[in-house]
Amino acid sequence: MDGNSSSRNSSLSGAFKFNEKRISASSPSGALYHFGTSGVSVAVATGLTHPLDVLKVRLQMQLVGQRGSLIGMGPLFVQVMKNEGPKSLYLGLTPALTRSLLYGGLRLGLYEPSKYACDWAFGSNNILFKIASGAFAGAISTALTNPVEVLKVRLQMNSDLRQRGPIAEMRRIVSKEGIGALWKGVGPASVRAAALTASQLATYDESKQLKYNSWLGEHPYYSTH
Repeated sequence: MDGNSSSRNSSLSGAFKFNEKRISASSPSGALYHFGTSGVSVAVATGLTHPLDVLKVRLQMQLVGQRGSLIGMGPLFVQVMKNEGPKSLYLGLTPALTRSLLYGGLRLGLYEPSKYACDWAFGSNNILFKIASGAFAGAISTALTNPVEVLKVRLQMNSDLRQRGPIAEMRRIVSKEGIGALWKGVGPASVRAAALTASQLATYDESKQLKYNSWLGEHPYYSTH
């Protein structure tokens, strides 16, 4: 076998693998795979960066309904460590990890089926449909997981809730504020997630497709056979 034949077979193998991945991504097992890997990845990242998230929420909620001077992240960190201890930097970790598994899994798990649904319905899979699929996946994922996000923020804001636990706090919210309180802020959160997911996944997906198309252009044999 000459060098050209060997290169041709290697390229053909690469094309088959690429197409197999595209087909499997739209199948139930492919969607489940994306859900699991994305969810676990986001959960690991959340666990590592959770103390920063606690500080972010505390900074955002400074002097609510009051006037006064704001403090920065450094002084706030010292204040929290001094008054509440190191464990306070992990307040709300359980709902945060739960949300990460669900949100991280759903947004990628929904993106691929949505993209292939657009391809099936409209016969096109261009960048606009990828953006729409990403926006849909991000918005739906956030809307479904917003109650866990609300619970996480409530726990992060009050160290006295540590003894109560996430389940007890959720029951308290529902009994005192109504079930609608679990969806506070869902509008802005969904818009943000839609824009974020659309820009991330559509850009990555389109870049990957352009690379594949460029690869085909370098192997004219496959464009004529």
